[in-house]
Amino acid sequence: MLINIIAAKCVGIGATPVTVEVDINKGIGIHLVGLADASVRESLLRTITALQAAGYHVPGRKIVINLAPADMHKKGGGYDLPIALGIIAASAQEELPLLGDYLVMGELGLDGSVRDIPGALPLAELAASLGLRGCILPYGSALEAAEVPTVEVYAVRSLQEALRVLRGGELATDLLAGNCRSCPGGAEEALPRGQVMDFADIVGQGTAKRGLEVAAAGSHNVIMVGAPGSGKSSLARALAGILPPMDRKEALVVSKIYSVAGKGVMRKGLMRTRPFRSPHYSSSMAAMLGGGSGDNVMPGEVSLAQSGVLFLDEYMQMPKALSEALRGPLEDRTVSISRLRSKVVYPASFMLVAAANPCPCGYYGEGDRCNCSPGARHGYFGKLSGPVLDRIDVQLWLHSVSPELLVRHEKEESSAEVAARVLQARDIQAERFRDEDISVNAEMNNSQLRRYCLLDRNCEALLEKLMKRSGFSARAYTRIIKMARTIADLEGAPEISVAHISEAAGYRFLDKII
Repeated sequence: MLINIIAAKCVGIGATPVTVEVDINKGIGIHLVGLADASVRESLLRTITALQAAGYHVPGRKIVINLAPADMHKKGGGYDLPIALGIIAASAQEELPLLGDYLVMGELGLDGSVRDIPGALPLAELAASLGLRGCILPYGSALEAAEVPTVEVYAVRSLQEALRVLRGGELATDLLAGNCRSCPGGAEEALPRGQVMDFADIVGQGTAKRGLEVAAAGSHNVIMVGAPGSGKSSLARALAGILPPMDRKEALVVSKIYSVAGKGVMRKGLMRTRPFRSPHYSSSMAAMLGGGSGDNVMPGEVSLAQSGVLFLDEYMQMPKALSEALRGPLEDRTVSISRLRSKVVYPASFMLVAAANPCPCGYYGEGDRCNCSPGARHGYFGKLSGPVLDRIDVQLWLHSVSPELLVRHEKEESSAEVAARVLQARDIQAERFRDEDISVNAEMNNSQLRRYCLLDRNCEALLEKLMKRSGFSARAYTRIIKMARTIADLEGAPEISVAHISEAAGYRFLDKII
């Protein structure tokens, strides 16, 4: 008897259907075909043990299990549950009339329990696109997909609960993910609460705070250069506290990335907090950009920081090849990972926040404390290439806070006050780009720039003067205009003025040094 069960495989942040075909006929042995890797082939013994633990037997006949299409690699333990259900149905141990109506995925334990799998959110979206009634997923994984409309997402903890849904004879609404209570823990938060700084707790650095406010309002890239202890890391962590919550469109993309990466399980609904990723400067290329074999490519830090912040401390210590590899994601807002027979594209629209010392000893510009030679300083700062610097809109030089200011510690503006202005500016941008596929000023292309950033003659004259005097590149020119548009949004101004252009250009002082 031939039984077909619909499963799936994640490719990028989407999913493609996989049909699990189970046939029981004359002969002996269990045969698994369909380009399955070792983790899938090992599932047979695990599945057989789980079936026996649940009170079912494995027929002493020839069992052929095919994972179609045969030319696509299958990986992971998520095919355990559909294989087990296929054996039960094909051997007529249970009548499962609803088996063809649901997408089924899950890893089995030896006791018949169902364990979590990555990619539940893309799986639920695939079930909706295929016109299926719903999907049956492990409990923790199904909670991620609780907000996917038009499909029933069942959260099961055991093989018996999956059978209960598929028999169709009894009500199983208590297993719907939307009715399940959210589990503790959840997807990774932007930063643990104890690590989120408040601008009010950071003494001084008013210029840097203003620069970060502008960057947060338009999702612009930032680099902070300053001596050790000047507050670079604290300001970067305070940035997480002034970013607005994600809208549904942003939350859906971020949740899918974390779901595929296996970092979003045991959480009900979509992620709402913007990611804050802070990888070490010694991270590998694959860890930063994403990697893997064949079409089993996992997202890297640039994708995990989607719609959020990628904080790179000690930026000058990064390998040159790694820092240069960020050029593409910073410009294209995506990262393409190509293999011999496959290509996977992940979103990578993030705010880069880099922090660096001004020289090897770290104290250049702090009186006579620096003991580096001019050649050493030039070589150290030369690691920041012009093409990368072109893509960084806000360039800040931080000096150590004076002892007098530290002792007095006058009241500073809180993150809540700054966040209110940032949210207002983001709302203006959301309205501006409601018919576009972008949401912030930093993502504008050239045609959108001409449409939404009209300049009067005074602004054009100032930009021409700045280009000639400072030698800005064409990319820097467009980024100054984007920054000016963000500064105008913070003020609620409908048009860009000379003052906005001047402030935006003032944040590009490093272009004159490198």
